[in-house]
Amino acid sequence: MRVIVVGGGWGGCAAALSVKKRGAESILLERTDMLLGTGLVGGIMRNNGRYTATEELIAMGEKDIFNAIDGNLLHRDINFPGHRHASLYNVARMEPVIKRLLTESGVQIHLMTRVTDVEMNGARITALKAKRAGESVRLEGDAFIDTTGTAGPPAQCNKYGNGCVMCVLRCHTFGGRVSVAAKAGVNEFSGQKGGQTGAFSGACKLHKESLADELLKELNTTGKVVVPIPPALKIKGKLALKACQQYALKEFEDNVILLDTGHAKLMSPFFPLEMLREIPGFECARYEDPYSGGLGNSVRYIGMSSRDDALKVDGVDNLYCAGEKAGLLVGHTEAICTGTLAGYNAVGYVMGEPPLVLPDSLAIGDGIRYTRQQMVEHGRLDLKFTFSGSVLFDRMNQRESYITDVEAIARRVKAAGLSNVFAGSVE
Repeated sequence: MRVIVVGGGWGGCAAALSVKKRGAESILLERTDMLLGTGLVGGIMRNNGRYTATEELIAMGEKDIFNAIDGNLLHRDINFPGHRHASLYNVARMEPVIKRLLTESGVQIHLMTRVTDVEMNGARITALKAKRAGESVRLEGDAFIDTTGTAGPPAQCNKYGNGCVMCVLRCHTFGGRVSVAAKAGVNEFSGQKGGQTGAFSGACKLHKESLADELLKELNTTGKVVVPIPPALKIKGKLALKACQQYALKEFEDNVILLDTGHAKLMSPFFPLEMLREIPGFECARYEDPYSGGLGNSVRYIGMSSRDDALKVDGVDNLYCAGEKAGLLVGHTEAICTGTLAGYNAVGYVMGEPPLVLPDSLAIGDGIRYTRQQMVEHGRLDLKFTFSGSVLFDRMNQRESYITDVEAIARRVKAAGLSNVFAGSVE
């Protein structure tokens, strides 16, 4: 059994690991020279309902990725406006840790391999065509998982944003994202809000060394810094542009909020550099990612796939999806959850098994189903869904599914009959 995962972000890494755990040959293709995608500059885990989702997935058997993350944290149990018990991982050291985990697990990783087309037999993909080191390659598989994301290429950022900002995705260097689903003939759709297509990435990063000494000391010690913005320098309307609506709170408009993820993570899609340098402590501020963070950010949520609750892409028998490709689910934890399920079901398809759909009694299962319903059945492409805030977290609170009692979460998973299901055995 061979399953090919296209896209090496958090969703793709989780999918590839899940495939391998089920005993199939797992091949992971990534167009750049590093894994993790936006996870190279993200870094926030376990805030709000993500804690619940993380512990659900651990109880279902996917503990390896979270153990790797927890072993690379800079700060634990950080509270910042609207968010509790967050963990912040070191973005500078995370990628080699995850790459080592996948390699030691037997996942075959092919970096700098960019898919260019698909071969079809009816409603099935039979092979991928790709470019690797300038040479054409052909890769056959029994099932495929599209985790290529929804950001880029630069033409999208120019069309829907403020121009290419040279972000961590490095589209100019390695070529832009190519959607496997689109190549297979799937009609994809984009997020919409207030006439805007897509959404800006929700944060940018500053060089720590460009901050004033007192800010740097506080950031390194406490993991966060909150600096009031003078009224004349406040920028109205940016919150509505963010992909990460869980951070679209008034506090993020009234203050410069920094989190320590190895970089100084500024919780705003962008902030004009000259204005930022007028705020005390930021006189020498310099952007780390994106390089033009004073102007804009990458544009995401363009090119999502219609899929079912088992994460199979509609219209293609052997194609699954995860991460942002699976819809308006925002965040690393969300990508790991969908990646793990997609990997499990892709192997199940090859084995002729019925697909696993996680029940509504679990926050993850309800989140996957509710997001699809809102997007496809109700046309809510203007919303963003995440376990850490906004619509989905509100729903978790209403349903009382947001809990932080690890033993209670494990009992919930056991009651669903899914303990260790992703580890290869069911209790």
